[in-house]
Amino acid sequence: MTYFRRLWLAQTVSVLGDYLALFAVQVAIAFRMHGSARDVAGVFIALLAPGVVLGPLAGTFADRWDPRRTMIASDVARGLLILLLAQAATIPRICAIIFAVSCCSSFFAPAQSITVPLLVPRAGLLVANARLQQSMQVVRLASPAVASALVAAFGERICYAADSASFFVSAALLTTLCYSRPPAPAGPKRAVFRELGRGFHFLLTDSRISFVVLSLTAGTFAAGCFGALASLYVRDVLHRGPAVLAMIASLLAAGTLAGSSVLRGCSGDPRRLIGGGMAGVGASILLIALVPTTAAALLGSASMGMGVAVVMIAASAMLQGETPPELRGRVSGASASFTSLAQLAALALAGMASARLGIRGVFLVSAALLFATGLSGIRAAQNRARRCQSECAEGNRFGRDDN
Repeated sequence: MTYFRRLWLAQTVSVLGDYLALFAVQVAIAFRMHGSARDVAGVFIALLAPGVVLGPLAGTFADRWDPRRTMIASDVARGLLILLLAQAATIPRICAIIFAVSCCSSFFAPAQSITVPLLVPRAGLLVANARLQQSMQVVRLASPAVASALVAAFGERICYAADSASFFVSAALLTTLCYSRPPAPAGPKRAVFRELGRGFHFLLTDSRISFVVLSLTAGTFAAGCFGALASLYVRDVLHRGPAVLAMIASLLAAGTLAGSSVLRGCSGDPRRLIGGGMAGVGASILLIALVPTTAAALLGSASMGMGVAVVMIAASAMLQGETPPELRGRVSGASASFTSLAQLAALALAGMASARLGIRGVFLVSAALLFATGLSGIRAAQNRARRCQSECAEGNRFGRDDN
């Protein structure tokens, strides 16, 4: 587990830097450049779009390459690119740099997904992913105050410098990792798309993996709709101000942190955990839609964060544990592509849907989607448990007959 701790520390450091830089970018666009809502949305589109297009292909190459070297190269490239933000004087240039950084991140994520099972035994994957998720939420809670203080004291450039330094620190930590992994055959370049197709075929035909990816996609879309409309819900439904919106964001992060802590001591069928987590998120959004009060919004946000933690951690553990080692990069990249697409779809569709259904109507549809997906996961876990009991009973019967 020593090497996993180094991977965990590398991620924690670089994620902190990412949040600092993203905060600085939003401050620069909103307050210094006086950008519009469309300009801010453009940054998030530049952040998400590479994952949709490049994710599966990056996962295919991650399966071919050494994952440690891939992560190090990604960190070094991002560390250099982030420094360009200090000289970016226009919003299109900022978006272009964010797009390039996100392209490099598309290679890091599948390489990390390959690495975790190499450092942690299969039985420890749930705990390992809980620890990774937990540290991310701690950083998410702390980073706004840190970033705000740094920007107020030194300006935006200090956040870009900190993010760049975090990538180089992460790369240095990753150079110390040691694991055993048989080298993957490189194969001809023209075989890349054949390998990519093999990854998609496995993802779509294996019922366990397709359920995980479907759950992540549906959950990301529903949560994305909530995130896109949360500020309008606070303003137009609750008739409250930015302080309540900030409390909702903080409680979401705190709930995710609490869920990560609880899940570190849990075990069981990941499909049951995913199904229960999806149903929990759906119940939280349903509460917020049906009871338009500040107290309900705060309670629902905290419980939603706990459900999100359960889904993300159980899904990551299941993808890493159930996917054949030679396909982990492709499956991880394809999963990231679907979830990024769901986030983009939520950003694009939530506003239009709210014009027809109202904000609370969109929340009700999101809750129904989450309940349907969650119940299918719980049912799948129950069917698997029945099959296991039947097979065990059949095996015992044959054992007695042999005797």
